[in-house]
Amino acid sequence: MRNAAETRTRRGLIYGLAAYGLWGLVPLFWPLIRSASALEILANRIVWSLVVSVVLLITTVPRGWWARLRTGHNVAMLALAAAVVSVNWGVYIWSVNSGHVVETALGYYINPILSILLGVVLLHERLAAVQWAAVGLAGLAVIVLTVDYGRPPWIALTLAVSFATYGFLKKKVNGGAVETLTVESALLTVPALAYLAYLQVIGQLTFGHLGLAHSALLMATGLVTAVPLLFFAAASTRVPLSTLGLIQYVAPTAQFILGITYFHEVMSTARWVGFGCVWLALMLLAGYGIVSSRTHRRTRAVAEVA
Repeated sequence: MRNAAETRTRRGLIYGLAAYGLWGLVPLFWPLIRSASALEILANRIVWSLVVSVVLLITTVPRGWWARLRTGHNVAMLALAAAVVSVNWGVYIWSVNSGHVVETALGYYINPILSILLGVVLLHERLAAVQWAAVGLAGLAVIVLTVDYGRPPWIALTLAVSFATYGFLKKKVNGGAVETLTVESALLTVPALAYLAYLQVIGQLTFGHLGLAHSALLMATGLVTAVPLLFFAAASTRVPLSTLGLIQYVAPTAQFILGITYFHEVMSTARWVGFGCVWLALMLLAGYGIVSSRTHRRTRAVAEVA
């Protein structure tokens, strides 16, 4: 029994690393289709995500999923989630293809901190002193980077706010990864197709006009979206959320490394200071999470014995 549990956990770790590793390497993909505008790439990503998710839905999800999911509350939450994630995807694609990979990494570094703030504002959760310290360090980082950039780090803030909001909305829905991705993509596909048709009319559509390889890569955006999500879904059922919370930093770390090594983005002293504040905040949160998780397990074990 113990060996089976260890094998399951080990596979979960592999799935989690695969999910966040792929998300971390995604900046290498978008420049391959830079000939298309960010909005055209986004529209294609929506359409082909629907195609891939429908195939997965038919082949992997038991019948009756829609009956479980189609409440007014769930549909409303998924509609909001679809709108929010489209903003996240669009800004991310534009940022990578415009030379702001490091700032996108910053957005996903501060996302967990914004998720904590959402819990305070919307769920009236109470934070420990360590968590407040992490929030304060993140705020200091934003101030430092605002001075350095000469503007607020709006790319990072938009990505962090949109993804934290997306995660919050998805938690309000009782549905699997494939099912919810299918509904979200379906809700966005009509406007996406309308935009692609508009580009065709004005002669600016690149899909089908710049060769087979370009069109194939645009179609592959569906796989780029769905494959990491499936790995994440597999990991989330096999390892504790506290473990996934630590693994999630693989993605922005990979993005950050790509930004300064592969894309050769400049890191000034102030930017290192800003990122240092964020990294310190995340170390505080990670340490607090590990201690809290161990304390909770110890308390539960004592209660079970008693």
